[in-house]
Amino acid sequence: MELPWNVVVVTGVPGVGKTTLCRRVSKDLGYNYINYGDLMLDIAKSEDLASTDSEMFSLNIDTQQKIWKSAALKIKEMDGVLVDLHGVDQSQIGYILSLPIEIISPDIIVVIESSKDNILQRRHKDTKERIIDTIKSLKEHMNMLRTSMAICSALLGCNLIVLENDDFEDCFMRLKNLLGNGSVL
Repeated sequence: MELPWNVVVVTGVPGVGKTTLCRRVSKDLGYNYINYGDLMLDIAKSEDLASTDSEMFSLNIDTQQKIWKSAALKIKEMDGVLVDLHGVDQSQIGYILSLPIEIISPDIIVVIESSKDNILQRRHKDTKERIIDTIKSLKEHMNMLRTSMAICSALLGCNLIVLENDDFEDCFMRLKNLLGNGSVL
């Protein structure tokens, strides 16, 4: 089956369900699934820089950016790829754009959203270490992500769509249709 998109970027705040959606859609459609954070950690491990996410994100910012760039360059060489990443990450000093638009030029950016209550409930069940959010800070992060991805889409001239994930099966089918035949209907 020929894929309608060569490079797909799926973004969403932590806990929105994007990784579960991405893995399942990639498996069903044949996209090469890449979790950007996992790829960065694999690179950090291979260079004996870090063995966990927290170790990697405690490295100095220049080293983190080298890892981030190495991951982007690996992805750039791939075809039929679905890249799972946050898009905008929170840090102790503000927000950081985590979509490497100067290296990767997606055909489409998909922003996965959900109600703030659903996200906070999913995070409560999650075992990952995350920044603790309130409804207010989560709303700000989601707004920052949507705005940033709209700007990236405009700069790159690529498609942008926002999908709601309050009903997993519905969101999965819409994402599968979009990535399988170019339509969410």
